Amino acid sequence: MRIVPYPHPALRYPSVPVTRFDDELRGQIQAMFALMYENEGIGLAANQVALPYQFFILNISGNPEQTELEQVFINPQILRKQATAQDEEGCLSFPGLHGKVLRPRRIKVRAWDQYGVPFELEADELLARAIQHEWDHLHGRLFIDKFSTLGRINASKKLKAFEAEFRAAQERGEYPSDEEIVRQLDALAALQSATVAGSA
Repeated sequence: MRIVPYPHPALRYPSVPVTRFDDELRGQIQAMFALMYENEGIGLAANQVALPYQFFILNISGNPEQTELEQVFINPQILRKQATAQDEEGCLSFPGLHGKVLRPRRIKVRAWDQYGVPFELEADELLARAIQHEWDHLHGRLFIDKFSTLGRINASKKLKAFEAEFRAAQERGEYPSDEEIVRQLDALAALQSATVAGSA
């Protein structure tokens, strides 16, 4: 498992709902936490590791010793948004890139934990921002999409460098072609759909 960089196709792939709350899912979640801490992040969405499933993890402290702050959001829904605030964001799929993003300051979210237990949560400030950032990932939306015109201009050089680096990595065989990646994502997504069909 590794964090995929922009413009890997998984980052624009709309995720499918999780239908199996099993040991495989919990193993993926634990591997994602380890990867997130290794890269000094506070959140990570499943499609950032090329898993096209609707879940993400958070620990807004970024401290692996503070496991009591670890949170798992599966099949999340944002129920309410209030007020707005602009603040700087970064993303593990865009190392070194930061930009101002306007988002609701307070939200209410409904989700399931890794054992399939539903919960609702009201969040504000950093936690609300992190939830929305990761929720966007699950729908193929990226924080760069919310940059102002000036922000996009300032980021353009870095984005072109990311693109060039990714294409070079594909040429070296480190990643398959975009078409093959999408086929792999489609196959993984179909596994969840098959579970739904099989249980109907």
